[in-house]
Amino acid sequence: MNPTMQAVSVIVDNLQAELNRLKKLIKANTAEDDPIDPKDPRNKSGVNLTPRGVEIVFRYFDTKKTRHAVKELMGIPFGAADYRYQQWLKAGGKDRIKQPLQ
Repeated sequence: MNPTMQAVSVIVDNLQAELNRLKKLIKANTAEDDPIDPKDPRNKSGVNLTPRGVEIVFRYFDTKKTRHAVKELMGIPFGAADYRYQQWLKAGGKDRIKQPLQ
């Protein structure tokens, strides 16, 4: 296989992986299991979480996701996930007032 075909193959594989991820989200939305896309660009501004991203992190903690799971889902450092966990506890944990997702 020549280099151009290899590059095209890599691009197609990446697109297929993204389509599979989106299909899982659509199934989750219909099943009400996990309607939140942690990789949505609205969740971050550069390396920082937006208010929407913080609320999504809090909602993951509401569903008993661990700090390690949130770290992986949101693509944030463990220290940031731990900080948000402490903030979630201060806000009342699962009994906190949920904020709307914009």
